Amino acid sequence: MQAPQLSNAIDLKGSVEVIGDYFLAINTILYIRGIYPEASFKQAKKFGRSVLLTTDEDFSLLVWLSSGSLKRLVLVIKSVKTEEILERWQFNVVREEESFSRPKCVEQVNNELSDIIRQIVSSATFLPTLSSSCTFNLLVYIDKNTEIPEDWGETGPSFVPNSKHVQLRSFSTRIHKVESIVSYRLK
Repeated sequence: MQAPQLSNAIDLKGSVEVIGDYFLAINTILYIRGIYPEASFKQAKKFGRSVLLTTDEDFSLLVWLSSGSLKRLVLVIKSVKTEEILERWQFNVVREEESFSRPKCVEQVNNELSDIIRQIVSSATFLPTLSSSCTFNLLVYIDKNTEIPEDWGETGPSFVPNSKHVQLRSFSTRIHKVESIVSYRLK
């Protein structure tokens, strides 16, 4: 007997769009950590909740997600004055093997993502206050044979010295799984 088909089950294109939206919602980190001024953000409705997105829309990883080239996205927050790395938000992308598990519908995935965004927002309660001006780097880990824009360059992994790691919730579209972890400097 065959399992019933879900009419709103997520396919590859839908999975790429959901993860792309999630990566855009990571802008919430830049807001709650005070990296960008408040005027740089606009509110949008994603995953059944309000999230903050930067008005700077130069953020396109969808092609790499679709091709399976994107392995990890890392947001590194560092001091402008000392260039000391203070936080590292790591998002590992795993392409899940085709399985016989039941497809996930958009609503299930949106609920998982809403929980993760809530967890990211509440992380401000345990993360140390960023007392100096900070900036950020976005590190993109892709297959070595993948073409990158000419103005991009290679860099080191940017680990946080003397750090604590907190595993955040993960989510899966059944096609992609994203695991998240934040590392922050202990005082």
